[in-house]
Amino acid sequence: MTEPIRLTQLAKRAGCAAKQPPGFLLPLLQMLPPITDPNVLVGTATADDAAVYKLSDDLALVLTTDFFTPVVDTPYDFGAVAAANALSDVYAMGGKPLTALSIVGFPDSVLPREVLGDILRGATDKAAEAGIAIVGGHTIKSEEPIFGLAVVGTVAPNRVLANSHAQPGDVLVLTKPLGLGIITTAAKNGEDRLGAITEAIRVMTTLNRVGAEVITRFDVHALTDVTGFGLLGHLRNIVAASKVSARVFLDRVPALSAAWEYVRSGIAPGGTHANYRFLADWVAYASDLTKEEQLLLCDAQTSGGLLAAVAAKDAKELVAALRDAGLQAAAAIGVIEVDPPGRMFVDRSGPLDCLA
Repeated sequence: MTEPIRLTQLAKRAGCAAKQPPGFLLPLLQMLPPITDPNVLVGTATADDAAVYKLSDDLALVLTTDFFTPVVDTPYDFGAVAAANALSDVYAMGGKPLTALSIVGFPDSVLPREVLGDILRGATDKAAEAGIAIVGGHTIKSEEPIFGLAVVGTVAPNRVLANSHAQPGDVLVLTKPLGLGIITTAAKNGEDRLGAITEAIRVMTTLNRVGAEVITRFDVHALTDVTGFGLLGHLRNIVAASKVSARVFLDRVPALSAAWEYVRSGIAPGGTHANYRFLADWVAYASDLTKEEQLLLCDAQTSGGLLAAVAAKDAKELVAALRDAGLQAAAAIGVIEVDPPGRMFVDRSGPLDCLA
């Protein structure tokens, strides 16, 4: 009997945990000359989720690409997760996907081509769920399987939801639970004793389309998605770009229950530890928070949720609307504050008067 193919066993690092950490990338980006084209509404300067290029007063393109090595074992699921993850960057800008191209690295010396067919089928089905077609792509030989998409979307120039306009008093709302990097690492290493990978795949293959459709009905000032840099890593980009600070309340942050058990037993991907080290210069944790609790807030997510900075007057209604739309884990997790700009603080608990 042939053993089933486990794609994660061919990957040294899985999913968005394979991304170069922010401490590696940000200094390099700062060395590049500034973008001077006035039609570039969002470029590299604010470490946002996608680029936005203005075509006319009424239309702008959203441009993004995302690809990685397998985060799950089944080829079809790998394609679906990778597609959902790449599409998320368009939703995180307030945009609507238009079309996509595949990016493929495939080790044809160790895997049959039918495996690639299943990966492509998973991505195609997920793209169809988003209402778009994958219209082409590029394939190379590689040592590990690699898959992702380059996605083009559209947005009205005056409705771009960048990460740079969070305002003091805004409430932070998260649409999906954390812990995906921890759980997928447990599964990859044969330590998923709770069988949590099934729920993790459900979360990762859930498009952020519904969340974005709900969020854009409210007074949202900044938006990002939570992927490889973790919750605090992507929040760092918001506070740095917006020149504000933020306070997160751990007890309000949704997380998959198995992730808590696994991280406390020492399971976490390398990308999560890299995020934790980088964020030491940006975040202050309350003294009663354990190292494991801090790590979960830095966990490298793949196809995680949206993180919105919404006007306090809308926060309670936004959370209710997200849950009514099927995103039961949606929660208000913190607030935007004034000083010091670019810094974050994590307390175990705290009040959110707007939710009372």
